[in-house]
Amino acid sequence: MDKRKSEEEEWWNRQNLVELNLSSNSIATISTNIQKLEDLSILNLSNNLLTQLPAEIGFLRKLTHLNLNSNKLAKLPVEFFKLQDLRVLDLSHNNFDDIHADLVDLVMLENLDLSHNNLKSLPSGIGFLVRLTSLNISFNHIKELPNDIVNIRSLIKLNVMNNDLQNLPEFMGELRKMEILYSQNNNITVIPNLVGCNALKEIQLGCNSIEAISDEFCQSLPQLKVLNLKDNKLKEISKEIVLLRSLSTLDVSNNLLEQLPSTLSMLSHLTNLQVEGNPLKTIRRDIVQCGTARILKILRNERVSEASTAKIEEICDNFPDKYEMKRHRTLNLSLKELVDVPEEVFRDAVEADVSCINLSRNKLTTIPEGFKVMNSVATELDLSVNFLKDVPDFLSQFTHICYLNLSNNLLESLPDSLGLLNTIREINIASNKLRILPNCLYQMTNLEILQASGNQIEAIDASDEGLGALKKLAQLDLSNNSIEVLPPILGNLKQIKNLQVIGNKFRHPRHQILMKGTHSILSYLRDRISE
Repeated sequence: MDKRKSEEEEWWNRQNLVELNLSSNSIATISTNIQKLEDLSILNLSNNLLTQLPAEIGFLRKLTHLNLNSNKLAKLPVEFFKLQDLRVLDLSHNNFDDIHADLVDLVMLENLDLSHNNLKSLPSGIGFLVRLTSLNISFNHIKELPNDIVNIRSLIKLNVMNNDLQNLPEFMGELRKMEILYSQNNNITVIPNLVGCNALKEIQLGCNSIEAISDEFCQSLPQLKVLNLKDNKLKEISKEIVLLRSLSTLDVSNNLLEQLPSTLSMLSHLTNLQVEGNPLKTIRRDIVQCGTARILKILRNERVSEASTAKIEEICDNFPDKYEMKRHRTLNLSLKELVDVPEEVFRDAVEADVSCINLSRNKLTTIPEGFKVMNSVATELDLSVNFLKDVPDFLSQFTHICYLNLSNNLLESLPDSLGLLNTIREINIASNKLRILPNCLYQMTNLEILQASGNQIEAIDASDEGLGALKKLAQLDLSNNSIEVLPPILGNLKQIKNLQVIGNKFRHPRHQILMKGTHSILSYLRDRISE
């Protein structure tokens, strides 16, 4: 018995402490002997009475998680910034007036919380923290964000609520992985340019001074589900809001809106619409009080009425003339509310030597028959944001087409005949209802870019008869689908330089691998081929 006890004690003495939780203990000082815990990786000192840290904390070089929230810290020792393995740092609920510039040396940080302090600015060079996925600087007194914040390309969640911001930086679209933006309770007057933030799912901009939801804003956020703009100064909502196809919650309560665009009724996922507290003239107050379904029904009836008065002859007056088409070599019929296009328009386009056709953002349920006459001249075709349920076989006769955009429609499949389009280099079929990648894609041997995000794809074929047949494929976007397994042989497609697969159901590779980029994902998959 005694022998066993002594063995246990000997075992304990051999163990190096790697995790230490001293939270909620009213600790006022930390001993300099903390330097002896050199193998410590997780340290929790939250909810204490600390006013300073010893310089010796800099010896904890293996520290990856450090929680210092809810203390009385106002400064950090210079030695603190030698903790270059830190992944998670929580400095919230302290007394910081500023943060030392050396913070940007902690380049391994993935989660940084500086909320509930007295900060008036962030250190310049914050953009060097390129591994950050979450940044929380809420409840401070920051008036301006540094422009280089857009260099944090891995950022998924940005929380800047309850500050004194008057605007957000230009080029926010560089944050292509950002999914959540909290910026309520500031002094922002204009919604920032978010073109490129294709992963954004939630935006909170309530309690600001924003006056309009612009066309540009609506055209850039295909995955947005939640938009909160309550308690602003909104006077207008663009009818382009129909382009926010994934929107399920829209809160524009307590603004200055006199009317709502009827296109709101076309948002099939919209289940929560808050509009109370506006001086609406076209919707009675009792209808507003009945809730979302009743409001959308009124808007739907209004839209039917509008559509019945929009005759094709009237719309034709807005078609570009031959001279304009010849000058730009483009037929642009975007945003014309079209349900069809007369054949003579396409014949005029052929005579004008047009090669680019834009029929996006209309009400097309089928590709117009008259479009056939352009089969030998069209090189680019944009049919995005319509109501297409199928693609006709005659499109396979377009022998020079290089770019095809069928995104944001209602497609469940593509005809096998499209495999004859061997000149095509880029195809966009994002935001449809596809459950598999259509077989015709695997025959497009010159395909370089394939965008298929936002569908319902459950499995992919990476064999030599599938994606493996596309030897020139450099960019593949399969994000936000329902893929349950990534086949290891996908890792053999080394020609792919940009692979997006986030937002699917598979468990492996894990999020950490996905965040490291295409090379890491493909390497991970190749390593598992033998398994």
